[in-house]
Amino acid sequence: MLQSVESSFKKPDQNTSDVPSKRKLWMAAIKPPMYSVAIIPITTGTSIAFYQTGAIDWQIFLTFLFSAILILVWENLYNDVFDADTGVDRHKTHSIVNLTGKKNLIFWVANACLGLGIAGVFLISWWQQDPIVVVSIALCCLLGYTYQGPPFRFGYRGWGEIICFFCFGPIGISAAYYSQTQNWSIAALAASVIVGITTSLVLFCSHFHQGEDDLAAGKRSPIVKLGTARAAQLLPWLSGSIFGLTLLLISIGIFPIWTVLIFLSLSIAVKLSKFVGEFHDRPERIVNCKFIAVGLHFFSGLLLGMGFVLAQLS
Repeated sequence: MLQSVESSFKKPDQNTSDVPSKRKLWMAAIKPPMYSVAIIPITTGTSIAFYQTGAIDWQIFLTFLFSAILILVWENLYNDVFDADTGVDRHKTHSIVNLTGKKNLIFWVANACLGLGIAGVFLISWWQQDPIVVVSIALCCLLGYTYQGPPFRFGYRGWGEIICFFCFGPIGISAAYYSQTQNWSIAALAASVIVGITTSLVLFCSHFHQGEDDLAAGKRSPIVKLGTARAAQLLPWLSGSIFGLTLLLISIGIFPIWTVLIFLSLSIAVKLSKFVGEFHDRPERIVNCKFIAVGLHFFSGLLLGMGFVLAQLS
């Protein structure tokens, strides 16, 4: 079985004329589009709070947004540091550790980002005299550490997508909603399932091009377990589920009708499924599919949040 899975991975051609410039490598390492993963849970939770209360505390919103971005920077840098330890990133030219050659420095920069991010969230709890928000985000950070951090390394067991789902879905969105209302919401919890799925899809799609390196490092990602063909067949069902869930939640009155706006992102889901279906076993072509998944995550989350805002304003 393992041999059949291995045979579905092909190494990309190593043509020196195609070596990207240093600037492109740094942009790939920084991954600006990926920070929507931190932004969308905060905007979605806040949009639902606005829909239900008619008000937004902008100081809390902006503080939470800035803190979430810093915490995601920490997570990404930690992943590079710990992946350098296992060798899974040895062919990853845009790893920040590989670009700088200074693993210890990156480790401490990551810690500084985490400290600043947690300080911002702590400030929100201090303003509210309520520990719920900081405890929720501390739980997210703990789960985030277990993804790649020793001795856990749950990402190497294929649990990364599950961790992403909970951190950026139910926990993250509920915390963002609570930061505005100091209360809980069924609508926020329901929306968190949708955002959690699209967040997990970003990580799921990021594995397609690195199956051989994952295998060599003992990383049992879903792509390694399923093989690229079966994983590609699963993708339309996963991406399509967010639209089915939205219709269901509208029909039972949990979401306002305006949230049907999410269907404007359906074309991105179709593009992602077709692209992965065609190129799943060609690492040199599939490498950027994660950015299509980021587009689905960002626009579906943005449109979902807009639906709640327009429902309040209409």
